[in-house]
Amino acid sequence: MHETEHTRPEVVREHVPEHDFGVVQQPLTALERIYNEGWVRKGLILLVLAAIWQAYARFLNNDLMLPTFSATLEAFVSRTLSGELPAKAWVSITVLVQGYAIGMLLAMLLTVLAMASRLGNDLLETLTAMLNPLPAIALLPLALIWFGLGSASIVFVLVHAVLWPVALNTHAGFMAVSNTLRMVGRNYGLRGPAYVAKILVPAALSSILTGLKIGWAFAWRTLIAAELVFGTTSGSGGLGWFIYENKNTLDIPVVFAGLFAVIVIGLTVEGLVFRTLEMRTVRRWGMQS
Repeated sequence: MHETEHTRPEVVREHVPEHDFGVVQQPLTALERIYNEGWVRKGLILLVLAAIWQAYARFLNNDLMLPTFSATLEAFVSRTLSGELPAKAWVSITVLVQGYAIGMLLAMLLTVLAMASRLGNDLLETLTAMLNPLPAIALLPLALIWFGLGSASIVFVLVHAVLWPVALNTHAGFMAVSNTLRMVGRNYGLRGPAYVAKILVPAALSSILTGLKIGWAFAWRTLIAAELVFGTTSGSGGLGWFIYENKNTLDIPVVFAGLFAVIVIGLTVEGLVFRTLEMRTVRRWGMQS
């Protein structure tokens, strides 16, 4: 018997152009590309809110109750060009930076101590359970007695506002670091501050940034409230005192201009400082989507 060789015939397939594939790629229109930008969508939201504000204020027709958005914007621009609002804002920001920096430093020290020993962990948990629910503004009377009327009293309440949210979020981030990363650090012989700086901080940076943002928000609103109660700081008033003074003279558009300045500074810090920091760290490293 002869074996019959069966040879599979060669199959030659013709090249199929890309435009004949089942998946069709359609380029985005210019309007869709613009809408995909986050700042454009947020800007549209702000424009809608401003339009609602303007319409409702015109409906009320009472500047003592609610000035129009256009009147508020005019007061904001005039007081900015005169230099009054920038000077007040600088006074507030200077005091805020002092309290924020001290609060962050103390939060980091407490967190490192909590990671170093059980006693430190118990200390942090006890202090946060006691003091975190306490509003910073409630410490104003004590601050007045201890430090007198001035920037030192406001720095004290700002430290309280910043310390606990930053410490809690940093500690939670450190505790969430995987055991694998911890063992890698130990195997490389890292101990103490080097272990915290090279292993824990990069791995927990997302939680740390969240705590910093919360601490900033708490500190900013605590500062404005403290200035409303305290009045002047270091010989000149900040934004809170600016709002209080113009409220007494019933210059309500200027009062809203002061509030508008508070909002603008808050949005600027959130958009420029924290968003840039997130983009260059946790999002660039793939730790956030």
